Amino acid sequence: MTPICLVGIGKIAVDQHVPAINGSDEWELAATVSRAGTVDGVPAYTDFDQMLNERPDVPVISLCLPPVPRYDYAAKAIAAGRHVMLEKPPGATLAEVDALAKMAKDAGVTLYTTWHSRMAKGVAPAKAWLADKSVTGAHITWKEDVRRWHPGQEWVFAPGGMGVFDPGSNALSIITEILLMPIHLRVADLYFPENRDTPIAAQLQWTENVTGDFDWRQEGPQNWDITVETTAGTLHLHDGGDRLIIAGKEIVAGNNREYPALYDRMAELVKNSASEVDVSPMIHVADALTLGKRITVDPFHF
Repeated sequence: MTPICLVGIGKIAVDQHVPAINGSDEWELAATVSRAGTVDGVPAYTDFDQMLNERPDVPVISLCLPPVPRYDYAAKAIAAGRHVMLEKPPGATLAEVDALAKMAKDAGVTLYTTWHSRMAKGVAPAKAWLADKSVTGAHITWKEDVRRWHPGQEWVFAPGGMGVFDPGSNALSIITEILLMPIHLRVADLYFPENRDTPIAAQLQWTENVTGDFDWRQEGPQNWDITVETTAGTLHLHDGGDRLIIAGKEIVAGNNREYPALYDRMAELVKNSASEVDVSPMIHVADALTLGKRITVDPFHF
């Protein structure tokens, strides 16, 4: 098994990355780096430079930090000759991800920008069904409770945290995967709490009759749904892509293993000395923040 270091032992690392690594035949969790978090039985560091210096036996780094500090860690890892896996979104800006891709190519190491929702069990069959269909429109409904999924995580509302587009990028990763025709943003209404720097909700309109409704204030049942209208019928993806319904019939698509699938893919990339860098979901976020009309709403507090 290949040793891997997990950097940033927060909620997403504990809930998803650690179980995916521990359940894999490809990987051994050999070290962690975090200011406070640790994993039982795994050597823990608080200083990334120290880990790089002391653990030349660890060739792969998985970064689960928030987007803003992630670039510096990735750049150090690449400079040290390590392969790098990036939690979504892969960076705080498009330019820094582009820079990391160039660094990785020059260093001859793998860089993988992961989008876990693309691995949801309904996404691949949805893409396959749409491949020869004429799409007439699509709508994203992505509404969840920020207090449930990011409890007390102030960084999500800080500059670079992306606000509602942190979960919204999951939807954008799916729509850019399953729609074969290109779309670009036309209109965006962005709802900013008066005490925050990133939006808590957004309504978007793209070309090709594609629209989106994103909200981080949803209490009760959570909604992660995409509907695609075609001349051959309607396709629905529910539960973040895990449930696929086509023309009223539910399609059984196997087990949900989003994060294990990401680590399987990383293993393939490293073995083949390849990289996979896709920023298409981030482009739509950047366009929304460029085009968006700012609408001020009530203050938000965790």
